[in-house]
Amino acid sequence: MQIQDLPYPDPGVPDARSGSRFLWWLFRNQLGGQLKSLAWGLLHFLSVSALPLCVGVAVQAVVDHSGRRLALAGGLLALCCLGSALGDTFLHRTAVTNWITAAARVQQLLAHKAANLGSALTRRVAAGEVVAVSTGDVEKIGWFVEAWSRFTAAAVTIVVVCAGLVVYQPALGVVVAVGLPVLALAALPLLPRATRRADFQREKAGRATELASDTVAGLRVLRGIGGEELFLDRYRRASQEVRHAAVRSARMWSLIAAIQVLLPGLLLIAVVWYGVHLARQGRVEIGELVAVYSSVMILTYPLRHFEEIAMAYSFSRPSATRAARVLSLERATSAEGSGDRGRDGDGPPGGDLYDPATGLLAPSGRLTAVVCGDPDAAGLLAERLGGHPAEQGTSVLLGGVPLDELPLDSARTAVLVQDKDPVLLSGTLRELLDVPASGDVGAEEALAAAQCADVLAALVQGSLDAEDPMDARITERGRSLSGGQRQRLALARSLFTDPEVLVLDEPTSAVDSHTEARIAQGIRDLRAGRTTVVFTSSPLLLDHADRVVLVHEGEVVAVGVHRELVRKEPRYRAVVTRETDEEAASDGVPLDRHAPGKEAALDKRGMVREPDVLDERDPLHEPDVLDDQDLLHELEEIEESA
Repeated sequence: MQIQDLPYPDPGVPDARSGSRFLWWLFRNQLGGQLKSLAWGLLHFLSVSALPLCVGVAVQAVVDHSGRRLALAGGLLALCCLGSALGDTFLHRTAVTNWITAAARVQQLLAHKAANLGSALTRRVAAGEVVAVSTGDVEKIGWFVEAWSRFTAAAVTIVVVCAGLVVYQPALGVVVAVGLPVLALAALPLLPRATRRADFQREKAGRATELASDTVAGLRVLRGIGGEELFLDRYRRASQEVRHAAVRSARMWSLIAAIQVLLPGLLLIAVVWYGVHLARQGRVEIGELVAVYSSVMILTYPLRHFEEIAMAYSFSRPSATRAARVLSLERATSAEGSGDRGRDGDGPPGGDLYDPATGLLAPSGRLTAVVCGDPDAAGLLAERLGGHPAEQGTSVLLGGVPLDELPLDSARTAVLVQDKDPVLLSGTLRELLDVPASGDVGAEEALAAAQCADVLAALVQGSLDAEDPMDARITERGRSLSGGQRQRLALARSLFTDPEVLVLDEPTSAVDSHTEARIAQGIRDLRAGRTTVVFTSSPLLLDHADRVVLVHEGEVVAVGVHRELVRKEPRYRAVVTRETDEEAASDGVPLDRHAPGKEAALDKRGMVREPDVLDERDPLHEPDVLDDQDLLHELEEIEESA
């Protein structure tokens, strides 16, 4: 695999059982690149290591006044320099290629996993951890994969040179052959402590990254409440903790580096002292002593790669462990072995959407509103309807087929979930709407249904060179827009996609009531004949729904239409009107306490009042004959009083 061939057509299925297994899996998938790097590394290191022999031959030729051997030594020196330069050039090229391709493979795997898990990923792994894994950890993993082949070439070179020295000059060669393994393994006892300090530094850095991400994401809110200094102080403290951890880790690695410098120096002194002693006895010639001395000096260069591989492994192993933990996450399924199995037939199924866990039924082709008093429970239920349960359990059924038994692409095509905090990516509006869509809904229709006219005007006004709103740029996460504007653009994107089933979680929570009423009508008109589920407690949306479902404590407890439920179901009324128990006791009594034959009507909060205390001119006295404008006016009053 070359860099120009990236991305991978298929990054493969990783072995995510542990960090070490994941690193080994990466190595096996880059065996060709590793062998190339090893070959060029051997050429480079052996050429460098042969230089002392050439120097020794040249020195001895001068001592012996042999011009032929001196010329031979010069030719060998030139050949070694050429091999060293050629090997170093292509070693660097192949090693960096291995680094980049390994990092790209890991990033592709992480991207596929994030797309597979969707919003369930950040519920199971902290957002800062995900960011750290996909940035810094990927680089460290690539570093180890790249360094392995160079380390292998250095190790082979040291073995070859030691064997050659033993043959060339046994007395000095044995000293070198015994001393070099000691040098290579001297820092081994310090590695566990260095690894622990590196892990601690990485943990602190991940915490600081998560804190910074949260601060930036909530900066608008923090400025509104004057809390930005509090969060900045927290980040400063976290940053200082990272700095202290980095200094402690650097101290340990500097100690290891010092050992790698000190011990070779001691070995060099020992070789020189012993060599001089042998030369005085006439057992070693001057050229041989120079060759052995130079070899020991040169071998400190490949020895450096032992320190590098130790550092690379110490940093990459925890990074690989974290990456493997993310890659090992799977979609929660209803039963073992269901997973992403296919099914007979073409395309995703149609029909009713049914959640056996709560009993929620969304009939095909109708607009169903779901009222849930707990916003967190509503969000989890919305994600479960999209095929992303928080944990293993009963799967949602679409047309009688479990969603988790469908291929992921089919499930995503069939059901689209827009959560309460949708994300807008940076780019133009045209790029924002460049999403897989049925083609039955145009961009203009979707924008109109979501009431985005003022948003388009704001985008054009804020753009310097865009006359067409579709070419206007949206900043990262839409931060230049208000919350309501971002919400409407996200809604337009979802409507434009036009899935078989659209699940909206509080799609109008940040817009005013007049706009909300028009959006409710737009959703109803545009989604006619399609299954739509809206999680909301807004009377304006609820009144446009074909059916309303009340979910209480994880179960469906009431089904009907808005006007009926607001009269007959106290729990529904409490959620929709934000009514407290004290207000319920003071303003009226539930409908089922009324004496038979008596008519009932609602006060402004939706509570039942006795007919004899109603003004005959009160429009709520005849709720069945209200027109749309009167109903809208009354619902707005309900919201204001709530």
